[in-house]
Amino acid sequence: MTDEIMFERVALIGIGLINSSIARLMKRDGLAREIVIYSRRQSTLDKAMQLGLAERAESDLGAAVEAADLVVLGAPVGANAAIAEAIGPHLKPGAIVSDVGSVKSAVIRDVAPHLPAGVHLVPAHPVAGTEFSGPEAGFAELFENHWCILTPPEGCDAAALEKIAEFWRRAGSTVDIMDAAHHDKVLAITSHLPHLIAYNIVGTVADIELVTDREVVKYAAGGFSDFTRIAASDPEMWRDVFLNNQEAVLEMLGRFTEDLAALQRAIRWGDGEALEELFTRTRAIRRDLIEAKQV
Repeated sequence: MTDEIMFERVALIGIGLINSSIARLMKRDGLAREIVIYSRRQSTLDKAMQLGLAERAESDLGAAVEAADLVVLGAPVGANAAIAEAIGPHLKPGAIVSDVGSVKSAVIRDVAPHLPAGVHLVPAHPVAGTEFSGPEAGFAELFENHWCILTPPEGCDAAALEKIAEFWRRAGSTVDIMDAAHHDKVLAITSHLPHLIAYNIVGTVADIELVTDREVVKYAAGGFSDFTRIAASDPEMWRDVFLNNQEAVLEMLGRFTEDLAALQRAIRWGDGEALEELFTRTRAIRRDLIEAKQV
């Protein structure tokens, strides 16, 4: 446990995988004197309190953020505008508002207009997670040896930015700072498109009448199992990711479609050389990921 409390009061809006992991981390390392949690569902609040994740639970957004030094938005991206509008009048001067979503331009667009002067917005994306959700899914070590990308808007307070960066460093993450639009394009290809493909492949298998559910389970190889793991991710969260990162996802999806068509032609024409060249190149990328400890 550290000897320094970073925040007197932290409000966690939403208490799913990421925010419940933040709560566990803060409690383990003594980073917050008081944690307040908010959820739309009373059953979620009850479970989180049973797990000891907070000192107080609130079903009212204004009450949840009152006097908070740090507010972390952990709801689906599409809910951010309404949440920001509700909490804006209740935020104290000097408070920091951050988030944990994988789309950043939409956060700045939807949240910043509702924050009063003297409140600092520091969007954050901890690039870590599992396919599980809910307050029971979190664990304090989730962020260790992962990246956390910060996308400060123009004019972001330097002290607030450094405080959030320091928090994520204490969580065990390597912090990078990036323009929000660039972040969204990078994550569109490294995260959003793979999830879209996984959802589609699992959906395609489900629609093929020649393959029964029993055969899918019985003969599922490692590749399909990997896809089902990704496709098990929170549907509401990923719905909002795609709707709020449309431009970048569609751009990357277009490129993927072109490459897929080329692969289709190589198979049809029996072009083994082209196939082997692609597989060799992608195998090298996989090895680079392993060496960089990203898998």
